[in-house]
Amino acid sequence: MNKPSVEITVPVYNEEKELEENISTLYSFCDKNLTKYNWHITIADNASTDNTPVIASTISKKNSKILSFRLEQKGRGRAVKRVWSQSKCDYCVYMDLDLSTDLVHLPNILRKLEAGYDVAIGSRLAKGARVEGRTFIRELTSRTLNFFFIQFFFHTHFADAQCGFKGVTRKVVENLIPKVKDNEWFFDGELLIIAEKSGYKIYEEPVHWVDNPGSTVRLISTIWGDLMSIKRLYQTKPWQII
Repeated sequence: MNKPSVEITVPVYNEEKELEENISTLYSFCDKNLTKYNWHITIADNASTDNTPVIASTISKKNSKILSFRLEQKGRGRAVKRVWSQSKCDYCVYMDLDLSTDLVHLPNILRKLEAGYDVAIGSRLAKGARVEGRTFIRELTSRTLNFFFIQFFFHTHFADAQCGFKGVTRKVVENLIPKVKDNEWFFDGELLIIAEKSGYKIYEEPVHWVDNPGSTVRLISTIWGDLMSIKRLYQTKPWQII
């Protein structure tokens, strides 16, 4: 029997300091814990201006289970969508390079997809989650975005749209990714909204998550971009388009 195939995408931008060590950590974990799957890792560089693409290429040349892919345009969402759309794997996962979400949750994300869920996500806001080191302003911003703007306007039930730890089935990639227009930080929030409104099953995994103080996310510009995407979604309602 063929093993289920898994695409693990890691979007990166100017990550020359952490790239090699963290990809090595991820590879070692997968090599030990994902033996029932035919998996590979894709480093998806989105227009880095440092040595990230060179390091990514070097890593991939040394290990056949690690691929590197470069986009000339910046955007986490753009990078993940491009890799997932080109992948033929049964399941597609993405995670942030900082590995803020404990990798111990990865096998269960895949088990839930195998069990019939269409989308499986890590959640820092679900009951049972354990979050360390997050600043008050980031916690407040996250809860406001998720509980007020997303749940209020779209009547969704998932708690955390923004955790960088998500998996989807091939069906979701083929049917929903073409409808997701955001190319930045809200692409996965948009994917979740469209998925739930379209009747897809979503599983939330309460995760152990440790804040990365060196995060390159710019809070104000990210919030503004998220709000503009929420406005667009509310107006266009792409899940109603057949």
